[in-house]
Amino acid sequence: MKKIEAIIKPFKLSEVKDALNELGIQGMTVSEVKGFGRQKGHTEIYRGSEYTVDFLPKIKIETVVADSQKDAAVAAIIKAAKTGKIGDGKVFVSAIEEATRIRTDEKGDGAI
Repeated sequence: MKKIEAIIKPFKLSEVKDALNELGIQGMTVSEVKGFGRQKGHTEIYRGSEYTVDFLPKIKIETVVADSQKDAAVAAIIKAAKTGKIGDGKVFVSAIEEATRIRTDEKGDGAI
Protein backbone atom coordinates (compact mmCIF):
# COMPACT_ATOMS: atom_id res chain seq x y z
CA MET A 1 0.00 0.00 0.00
CA LYS A 2 1.11 3.54 -0.71
CA LYS A 3 0.07 6.85 0.84
CA ILE A 4 -0.16 9.66 -1.68
CA GLU A 5 -0.05 13.24 -0.41
CA ALA A 6 -0.64 16.03 -2.90
CA ILE A 7 -0.35 19.75 -2.24
CA ILE A 8 -2.34 21.60 -4.91
CA LYS A 9 -3.95 24.94 -5.71
CA PRO A 10 -7.39 25.23 -4.06
CA PHE A 11 -9.34 25.73 -7.31
CA LYS A 12 -8.02 22.40 -8.67
CA LEU A 13 -9.58 20.27 -5.89
CA SER A 14 -12.73 19.22 -7.75
CA GLU A 15 -10.76 18.26 -10.87
CA VAL A 16 -8.35 16.12 -8.84
CA LYS A 17 -11.22 14.52 -6.91
CA ASP A 18 -13.02 13.66 -10.17
CA ALA A 19 -9.83 12.24 -11.70
CA LEU A 20 -9.28 9.97 -8.69
CA ASN A 21 -12.95 8.90 -8.68
CA GLU A 22 -12.60 7.79 -12.31
CA LEU A 23 -9.85 5.41 -11.14
CA GLY A 24 -12.11 4.01 -8.43
CA ILE A 25 -10.29 5.84 -5.62
CA GLN A 26 -13.02 7.28 -3.43
CA GLY A 27 -11.50 7.67 0.01
CA MET A 28 -9.41 10.75 0.63
CA THR A 29 -8.73 13.31 3.30
CA VAL A 30 -8.67 16.98 2.31
CA SER A 31 -7.12 19.71 4.44
CA GLU A 32 -6.80 23.44 3.93
CA VAL A 33 -3.15 24.29 4.51
CA LYS A 34 -0.81 27.22 3.98
CA GLY A 35 2.71 27.19 2.69
CA PHE A 36 5.20 28.38 0.12
CA GLY A 37 7.93 27.02 -2.05
CA ARG A 38 9.57 28.81 -4.92
CA GLN A 39 6.61 31.19 -5.11
CA LYS A 40 7.80 32.94 -1.93
CA GLY A 41 4.39 34.52 -1.36
CA HIS A 42 3.23 37.79 -2.84
CA THR A 43 2.59 41.45 -1.93
CA GLU A 44 -0.86 42.92 -1.36
CA ILE A 45 -2.18 46.36 -0.48
CA TYR A 46 -4.73 46.65 2.31
CA ARG A 47 -6.13 50.04 3.36
CA GLY A 48 -3.29 51.82 1.65
CA SER A 49 -0.48 49.80 3.25
CA GLU A 50 1.55 47.22 1.45
CA TYR A 51 2.23 43.91 3.17
CA THR A 52 3.70 40.56 2.20
CA VAL A 53 1.67 37.36 2.29
CA ASP A 54 4.32 34.73 2.99
CA PHE A 55 2.09 31.67 3.24
CA LEU A 56 -0.28 30.96 0.38
CA PRO A 57 -3.48 28.91 0.75
CA LYS A 58 -3.17 25.38 -0.60
CA ILE A 59 -5.11 22.11 -0.41
CA LYS A 60 -3.54 18.92 0.89
CA ILE A 61 -5.07 15.66 -0.34
CA GLU A 62 -4.15 12.39 1.33
CA THR A 63 -5.19 8.97 0.11
CA VAL A 64 -3.97 5.40 0.51
CA VAL A 65 -4.01 3.13 -2.52
CA ALA A 66 -2.96 -0.39 -3.43
CA ASP A 67 0.54 -0.66 -4.91
CA SER A 68 -0.98 -1.44 -8.31
CA GLN A 69 -2.91 1.86 -8.35
CA LYS A 70 -0.03 4.13 -7.33
CA ASP A 71 1.29 5.11 -10.76
CA ALA A 72 -2.17 5.74 -12.21
CA ALA A 73 -3.22 7.79 -9.18
CA VAL A 74 -0.09 9.97 -9.24
CA ALA A 75 -0.47 10.53 -13.00
CA ALA A 76 -4.14 11.47 -12.58
CA ILE A 77 -3.34 13.97 -9.82
CA ILE A 78 -0.58 15.59 -11.84
CA LYS A 79 -2.71 15.83 -14.98
CA ALA A 80 -5.70 17.30 -13.11
CA ALA A 81 -3.72 19.74 -10.93
CA LYS A 82 -1.29 21.07 -13.53
CA THR A 83 -1.67 24.65 -14.75
CA GLY A 84 1.90 25.02 -15.96
CA LYS A 85 2.48 27.98 -13.65
CA ILE A 86 4.61 28.30 -10.56
CA GLY A 87 2.92 27.02 -7.41
CA ASP A 88 1.14 24.01 -8.95
CA GLY A 89 2.27 21.92 -5.99
CA LYS A 90 3.89 18.60 -5.22
CA VAL A 91 2.99 14.91 -4.92
CA PHE A 92 4.63 12.72 -2.29
CA VAL A 93 4.40 8.92 -2.14
CA SER A 94 5.31 6.87 0.93
CA ALA A 95 4.92 3.25 1.98
CA ILE A 96 2.19 2.18 4.41
CA GLU A 97 3.04 -0.85 6.50
CA GLU A 98 -0.45 -1.66 7.71
CA ALA A 99 -4.03 -0.39 7.51
CA THR A 100 -7.06 -1.52 9.50
CA ARG A 101 -10.68 -0.54 8.93
CA ILE A 102 -12.05 0.22 12.40
CA ARG A 103 -15.66 -0.81 11.72
CA THR A 104 -14.96 -4.28 10.29
CA ASP A 105 -11.38 -5.04 11.41
CA GLU A 106 -10.40 -5.62 7.76
CA LYS A 107 -6.66 -5.36 7.23
CA GLY A 108 -4.38 -4.54 4.30
CA ASP A 109 -5.82 -3.70 0.89
CA GLY A 110 -9.31 -4.68 2.09
CA ALA A 111 -9.18 -1.84 4.61
CA ILE A 112 -8.75 0.80 1.97
